[in-house]
Parts: sequence; structure tokens; C-alpha cells
Amino acid sequence: MSALILIVEDEPQLAEVLEAYARQEGYRTERADDGNAALTAYRAANPDLILLDIMLPGRSGLDVLKTVRADGSTPVILVTARAEETDQIVGLELGADDYVVKPFRPREVMARVKAVLRRVSAALDDTERPLRVGPLEVDRRAVMARVNGQSLSLTPAEFRLLAHLAQVPGRAFTREELLAAALPESDALERVVDAHLASVRRKLDAAHAGGLLHTVRGVGYRLEAAP
Repeated sequence: MSALILIVEDEPQLAEVLEAYARQEGYRTERADDGNAALTAYRAANPDLILLDIMLPGRSGLDVLKTVRADGSTPVILVTARAEETDQIVGLELGADDYVVKPFRPREVMARVKAVLRRVSAALDDTERPLRVGPLEVDRRAVMARVNGQSLSLTPAEFRLLAHLAQVPGRAFTREELLAAALPESDALERVVDAHLASVRRKLDAAHAGGLLHTVRGVGYRLEAAP
């Protein structure tokens, strides 16, 4: 069965255009035009990906994103008229997988949708053995990370970044390398890596594994257990 895309957009014409392009690509679609309706549709339909406008009546797209992330790891692409870098970073810190800025070309949005779904599928198809760094286990086949058996609630982008770092413990990866590994088709800035890994660090701290993720000044990040 084809992937189901939930389109959350309060501009009817734009929602219709996105839906038409999505269906042309073979995707199934659901639509919602405000934040509360978006959460109702999300819980009822269990979509494979959400196209989520930030500026919505009733409840903002960022509030919707927070709830979706509290529930699980459904991929979310933010659709926003806000071109400021800080707004993009906030959305990514909350767990969005990518973003597009209005005005945009619908084909560009569909390319982002395909890229995110492809990355999720690739992670699901990965059958390599779990990676271990100290108390951390990264299971790429199950798309799960655990600390001493306790699961970490990671977004897809956070999981990809952590898995990439865990492949070579102790190696310092540049932000450019990490961005290419986690969001290869995105035009996101390298600061996006900082936003995602700040979230990963908070989750590792909460699981009592805060000493694993290291910032390498002037370079990027490394994952390494204490000797």
C-alpha cells in the first residue's frame, strides 16, 4: 500500500495543489485545516508522513509537532512562510525532519517527501547488527536506540545522526558530514545538526548517559564512552 500523507494547511487552494501533486506521485492523502483537526486526523489515520504548516488557526503547527513527537517518530516536514533561520531551527529542535519555505514549487515539496520517506525506509531495511558505545545500543534494523535497555524516544533525524556517530566511536565528524548523512537531500544549514544533537544530548542526559556525546570545538561531534 502506498504511503499516506497528512497535509495540514489552512489555505484551501494550496492544500488542494499539494494534495493533487501527492496523489499524482501515487501517495494516499488526508487533509486538515487547523491544529486541532490535524491531531484528530493524525491519531485516526496514522499517516506515514505529515506536511505541516506552522501558522494554523486554533493550535499552531509547532504545538501539533510537539504532540506528534511526544507520541512517536512519524516524519514531519514543516511548511512555513517564515524564512528566518531561527524559526527553522526551533522547528527542527522540536523534531521536524525537514522544512520548506513559502513560496515553493510543489515538485520541490514532493522531492522532500520522497527523500524523507526513502531515508525512513532505508533505516527500516538496514539489517546490520546493533552498534554499541558504552551503555548505548543503536539498533538500525529496529530503528531503536537504548541506554542500558531503556529506549530513547528519538526523531528519525536524531536517530540517523546518532547511528552515524556510533558507526565509528571516537571519530570526530564534521557538521557537514553529519548533515550529508542525516539530511542528504535537504538544503538545511549546518546549524541544524547542532539543534538535533542538542536534543539527543538532553535525551542521553535523561537516560544517565550524558558523557557519550562530545562537542569537538571547531570540528563537530564525536560519540565515545569514557575509558
